[in-house]
Amino acid sequence: MEGRGVLAAMLSSALGGTAVGATRYLAGTLDPIAIGAVRFGGGFLLLLLIALARGETWPARKDWPTVASLGLLFFGLFPILFNAALIYTTAARGALALSTVPLLTMAAGALLKVDPPTPRKFVGVLIAMGGVATALGASLAGAPVGTWRGDLLMLGAALSMAFYNVWSRPFVSRSGPIPFATFGMGVGAICLLLLSILSGGLGPLAILTAPQWLAVVYLAVICGAFIFFLWAYALGKAAPTLVAATVTVNPVTAALFGTLLLGEPINAKLIVGVVAVLVGILIASMPFSWRTINRGRLMAKARPVAPHH
Repeated sequence: MEGRGVLAAMLSSALGGTAVGATRYLAGTLDPIAIGAVRFGGGFLLLLLIALARGETWPARKDWPTVASLGLLFFGLFPILFNAALIYTTAARGALALSTVPLLTMAAGALLKVDPPTPRKFVGVLIAMGGVATALGASLAGAPVGTWRGDLLMLGAALSMAFYNVWSRPFVSRSGPIPFATFGMGVGAICLLLLSILSGGLGPLAILTAPQWLAVVYLAVICGAFIFFLWAYALGKAAPTLVAATVTVNPVTAALFGTLLLGEPINAKLIVGVVAVLVGILIASMPFSWRTINRGRLMAKARPVAPHH
C-alpha cells in the first residue's frame, strides 16, 4: 500500500519539476501571485467538476476549519514564499533549500508524534539530498549577493510544506484525496485571487498569446489539479516522511528537462545525482529494517539442519 503512495508522490514531484519551465515562461507577463491564482484556480475548478461527477464525500463539517487552514498553508502561503524566494536566490539554491522538506517533515512528524523517525529513513533522505546537491553542483557556484534572504524564504516554504504533509494524512483518510485536495486548493485559490485583484495582477491576462494560454492550461490541469491530487493520494497511503522524500525528485527532473530542452549534453554529475536520489528514496521506503534482517539470520541459524545420508 505504501509503495503505491511513494510512486504517486514520485510522479507528482517529477511533474512538479516541469512547472518551473511553464512558470518562467509566464513570469515576464504575469506576477507570481497571479500565476498561482490561475494555476490553483483552474486546478480547483477541474477537481471540483471531477468530485461532483463522481459524487465524492466532502470533508465533515467539523474538519472544515483544519482543512481550510491546511489549504491556506499549502496553496496560499507556500507559493508566495516559494515565488518570493526566487527573487533573491538562484533556482539551483532554491531547489536545494526546498529539498530539505524530507528532513523537516521527519522532524515535524517526530515532534507531533505522528511519524517516528528511523535510521533507515534518515540515511535514505540524506542520500537523496546529496543527489540533489550533486546534480545541481555546477549551478550552485557564483551566487549573487544577498541570496541568504531567498534561502531563508525557501526554507520557510519547505517548513510550511513539511507541516502540511504531517497534518494532512488523517483528513485525507477520512474524506479521500480528491475532496481533500479540492477543498484546500479552493481556499488557497480564493486567497491568491483576492490578492491578485487587489494588486491588479490579473490585468495582463487580456494580452496573453495562444502559447501563453497553453502554458496556463498546462499549469492548471497538470501542475494544479493532477499533481496535487497525486500528492494527497500519496499522503493517504504512505507515511509523511516517505512522501516528502520524493520532493528530491523535483529539482533533479527540472534540471534534466532543462538540459534536454537546451540541447546540452547530460553530464556525469546529473546522472550520479539522479541515481543517488532514486537510491535514497528506495532506502527510505524499504518495507524492512536491519532488525528484521538480523532476526531472519538468527532464525536461519537456529533452524535444524537435516542429516545427510
